[in-house]
Amino acid sequence: MEADKIEIKTLTISLVAVAAVEIAVRFMIQRGQTDPMIILGMARLAETLLLLIIVRSRGRGLSSVGLSVPGMVPGLKRGLAWSAGLGMVSLLAIAVMFAMRVDPLAFIRTRLPARGVDIVLFFAAGALAGPVAEEVLFRGILYGFFRRWGVLLAVCASTVLFVLAHPSAFHRIPLTQVAGGVIFAVAYEKEGNLMVPITIHVLGNMAIFALSLV
Repeated sequence: MEADKIEIKTLTISLVAVAAVEIAVRFMIQRGQTDPMIILGMARLAETLLLLIIVRSRGRGLSSVGLSVPGMVPGLKRGLAWSAGLGMVSLLAIAVMFAMRVDPLAFIRTRLPARGVDIVLFFAAGALAGPVAEEVLFRGILYGFFRRWGVLLAVCASTVLFVLAHPSAFHRIPLTQVAGGVIFAVAYEKEGNLMVPITIHVLGNMAIFALSLV
């Protein structure tokens, strides 16, 4: 992957924009007038739109974060292939953990809402809108910025920041977030197409939520 794609000004404006949205989210949730999942979902969509506008107008264009119209479908196909391979590895790991009498769900179990409508909103916000926004920020922008100092530093730095952005995972070993951060970064580095980690992230979250549901 080409280094030096994301400049410091693009990174700075992007972080300020995301911080502003997050502050607005906290304020709106505290007011309690709208379902928090609706607020979070809309916030992630807003962050995605803002970040794409920033990289297109203030950066080097959408290609600098691995996005282009011609690359959408090929990236989706490659993401599906990656997801299939990772799914097989995950099944093998789960089987080994069961054989060792270790509960694999303890590492991925997510607390879901009780009502059906709330569950749908949770999936929409956490398995669709959230992963897209996170991949644009953590892989497209942050990984793209750190990449100038090498692959290893970019993978480590973007993964650490990705884990820190998920404080709900701190009550246990954040194995899922660490593994996800590394896998998404490696997939992005290898394919150079942000649709690949987006697809892996979306399908991975859906699988985790589905397992938690059943």
